[in-house]
Amino acid sequence: LQCWEVRKHNSSEWCRFIRSNPDCRLEGGFLDYLEGVFCFFPPRLLPLAVTLYALWLLYLFIILGVTAEKFFCPNLSAISTNLKLHRVFSLTCPLHGVTFLAFGNGAPDVFSAVVAFSDPRTAGLAIGAIFGAGIFVTTVVAGGIALVKPFTAASRPFLRDVIFYMVAVFLTFMVLYFGRITLGEALGERHGAGGYWGAAGAALGAVTPPGSPIPGYLGLYLFYVFTVVLCTWIHRRQRGEGVAPPGTWEPEMPTDAEEQESSGTNSGDYGEEYQPLLPSREPSLRILAAALSPLDYRKWRRKPWYWRLFKVFKVPVELALLLTVPVVDPDKDDLNWKRPLNSLHVLTSPLFCVLTLKSGAYGLYQIQGVFPVWGLVTLVGSVLAIITFITTSNEEPPKYHCVFAFLGFLASAMWINAAAMELVNILRTLGIIFQLSNTVLGLTLLAWGNSIGDTFSDLTMARQGYPRMAFSACFGGIIFNILVGVGLGCLLQMTSSQLVVKLEPDSLLVWILAGALGLSLVFSFVSVPAQCFQLGRAYGICLILYYLAFLCIALLTEFRVIHLSAI
Repeated sequence: LQCWEVRKHNSSEWCRFIRSNPDCRLEGGFLDYLEGVFCFFPPRLLPLAVTLYALWLLYLFIILGVTAEKFFCPNLSAISTNLKLHRVFSLTCPLHGVTFLAFGNGAPDVFSAVVAFSDPRTAGLAIGAIFGAGIFVTTVVAGGIALVKPFTAASRPFLRDVIFYMVAVFLTFMVLYFGRITLGEALGERHGAGGYWGAAGAALGAVTPPGSPIPGYLGLYLFYVFTVVLCTWIHRRQRGEGVAPPGTWEPEMPTDAEEQESSGTNSGDYGEEYQPLLPSREPSLRILAAALSPLDYRKWRRKPWYWRLFKVFKVPVELALLLTVPVVDPDKDDLNWKRPLNSLHVLTSPLFCVLTLKSGAYGLYQIQGVFPVWGLVTLVGSVLAIITFITTSNEEPPKYHCVFAFLGFLASAMWINAAAMELVNILRTLGIIFQLSNTVLGLTLLAWGNSIGDTFSDLTMARQGYPRMAFSACFGGIIFNILVGVGLGCLLQMTSSQLVVKLEPDSLLVWILAGALGLSLVFSFVSVPAQCFQLGRAYGICLILYYLAFLCIALLTEFRVIHLSAI
């Protein structure tokens, strides 16, 4: 029996059904949400359980957003600087935007997709989220930008991104049609070597000689990165600009004031009276307290009540992140070096990674059946933390400070992965409670939650006078999500004995979702050049109305109002 049939039984049998049915076992995660709602809550308190789960779902989205914005992306930037990649980016600046920047912004989407693909029962959640976010961003967000600030779109980048995205959507459509994806199709294989390329060759490779390489998901993304760099280089050569200096390929946007002020090192923003008259050495205990404080009291007094309320909800997760994730900031003179806190990170970061890897299975493993792995990590980490504290000073970061960027990157990635795991499990639980498919949960709740940050940032960017950049981000960012999300998610599920991952659509809704996304891209691909790339409010209104019509059709299909008649 499938797990969603639990509601068809008497309420007194719910708990026994959940515990005895293998389909009701959640893969990974720290909490068993199904057993919690059907075994620990009485049937009459089911609405209360659903309310608590919904609030926890919102908080998981907050955890994903805070981790990616304040910890994952800064460490990713620090790694780029420490590896001297900025010298490469000085020659090909767009490379940073389509690789490191795209990875930082799309981390929640990619991690959620990888986690969902890890279980065949939740693969529909990943497909729904990737396609649903694509439709939402390319219609609602792009249309909102045109409504906020009419502008003239950059013609060549727009056409390039839309064409690549349409190819990616077509690849996914063919994967769903044949119900599987192989190793060659995830990475890239040769035309005519088999798989769905044989059937899709007329559409994708009619002009490609037999035996020539046709990229899969990850191969297509690498080809997209190469195309972006090549097009930018050709454009600069045509304009006679040569090599642009670092950072001039896009307007400089103001950084988040909260990022600067919460660090406690921005006293110069408040006037000379906050600058110390004489240099003084702060005690380590005070440095630790200031580094662990997620609040800036001067900013707290200036902000409105709703900002304070939201900040109160973020404080617990920010405090936990500050304790376990080091952040290296190349833009600061001290590189954000906090000697007592960074010494503590030598212990807490590896311990957190071990306890969250495979939901703590590796951390709780007993070495020789006697000593747990987490105990060994604690012992070694404590010794290294003491050595770090003794051999460094508060005033100057050590030469090996760059190692903390890699440690912070790993710890923040584990945070995002753990939150994504809980997110997928709780969405599956809500789908079983309300008897909803994973696809509709993915294209609504998961897609909206992962896209809300991009929505606010793109609309804010448009209001500040950069609508072209915001519009380009709508189409450029989601290419990374679909190609890397699907390609990497399926690749990680393959083993040496099983090089095929089944991706079978579970309902008509999947085809409506794929068709709606493809149709919206075709609409933009035709209508934007027809308007000479001058996008106004009419274009924005059409996109938003299109999304509302799609959402209505999707919900009607989910509730069986629209269905295929049996032949």
